[in-house]
Amino acid sequence: MPRMKRVRRPVLVIGACVSLGLGLFAARWMALGNAYWVWGCAVLSLVSLRRHNIVTLGCLVLLFFGIGWWRGSEYMQKLTLHQSLHLQKVTLIGRATEDAVYGKRSQLEFSLSNSMVIRPKTAQLVGDLTVRGFGTPMVYRGDIVRVTGKLYPTRGNNLASISFAKLELVAQGKSWIDELRRRFAAGLQSALPEPAASFGLGLLVGQRSTLPEETSDQLRHVGLTHIIAVSGYNVTIIVIACRRLLAKRSKFQATALCVACLVIFLLMTGSSPPIVRASIISMLSIWAWYYGRSIPALVLLLVGAGISALANPLYVWGNVSWYLSFLAFFGVLVVAPLAVKRIYGSREPRLVAGICIETICASLLVAPYALHTFGQVSLVSLVANVLVVPLIPLAMLLALVAGLAGMIVPAIAGWLAWPANWLLTYMLDVANLFDRTPHGFIDRVEFSLPMMIASYLLLAAVCWLLWYKTSSSRLGVANYPLGGIITDSIQSKSKEQM
Repeated sequence: MPRMKRVRRPVLVIGACVSLGLGLFAARWMALGNAYWVWGCAVLSLVSLRRHNIVTLGCLVLLFFGIGWWRGSEYMQKLTLHQSLHLQKVTLIGRATEDAVYGKRSQLEFSLSNSMVIRPKTAQLVGDLTVRGFGTPMVYRGDIVRVTGKLYPTRGNNLASISFAKLELVAQGKSWIDELRRRFAAGLQSALPEPAASFGLGLLVGQRSTLPEETSDQLRHVGLTHIIAVSGYNVTIIVIACRRLLAKRSKFQATALCVACLVIFLLMTGSSPPIVRASIISMLSIWAWYYGRSIPALVLLLVGAGISALANPLYVWGNVSWYLSFLAFFGVLVVAPLAVKRIYGSREPRLVAGICIETICASLLVAPYALHTFGQVSLVSLVANVLVVPLIPLAMLLALVAGLAGMIVPAIAGWLAWPANWLLTYMLDVANLFDRTPHGFIDRVEFSLPMMIASYLLLAAVCWLLWYKTSSSRLGVANYPLGGIITDSIQSKSKEQM
């Protein structure tokens, strides 16, 4: 009897991750009944794992499909509670995930997580809520708030919203991280004028609530909103800086510093879908670098997506930021290396050329989904990104210096913050200049679901052709987060429009 052909390990991982996602999608339409067959697949997978043949692949596909189906079915049971409470007046208690801002009709606006419904019945809600209301002068991240109002279903990252709610502050958040974040924000705002101060906060920690609406619109129109959203690019810069600081001295110290900085960054910025996925990929890449291993980019990307989706199935069921992040990363990690190899062969492209290729690939992968979801497209995004994105690491460093100066030595903070003010003003001027370009931003574009699917089928065919022409057995080898990533979501939207 002929021996079965051995299946490569990356193929096994890719099959497991894809089947996990399919299982989560299956749970959206039908709940899993008897789950005993999942345990059977687990036993068969363990038995055949060492052989790495087609039987192993089939068992892993069934196993992870069952795991995704089970996890999704469990989450769907919790989501039914949301539907039963829609359009009803509820009273709930939750924790604010961000500092509140004054939004429409002078309402205090923020997001709420870990919400526990008190009336009309006691139950725990999953996902985040958008809350707008009156009753307390301010709500800061980490505060416990009691909210009373009518619950409405919404589309986007948050599952529901409450407007014109009655707000009561139950307890103030006393986290030292939140206190440090507020002190740093105050220091940066005292050292820099507006809107440079708010723009610097957006670059460093993704805080967009204090950015003027006019500036937010300009960044959105020229495709630069992603630079003020916490993303994989922020994580990339942090990891590169840590490695360059200690890599020659000690690999262990460099790895420990990378992990510590990532943890602090997560605590400072919160656990938004893009940053969670980027952090998972970063940890995997750091582990691979420490042990001298190389992970194919597609494997790295799918494992990060699978872990985050398994932890929170709401991501894969329609979280806009998560999909934009995934598509942009696919363009940068998978498509861009294929395009570079096809164009330059074994040569390395110059900095500007590399940024252009990565920007084009990320934009192409994001564009169909963004067009279908938002109906908007920026025709000046490429040029604006080339002029701004290479300067982001320096801008983050200078903004950090300015914020620390405002905290520690406010008397001379203006002098120390002058370089940051100059660079941030230049980046805002670029956005302002391109925003004035006639027909540079097109709104209300009709792009149906079949058109989006057809676009991605065409892009998949182009990717396969690039892979075939380069005669490569890998879909790119990921050096993320050790260099080369320029953006996390080229067409990401501001929170107010999601």
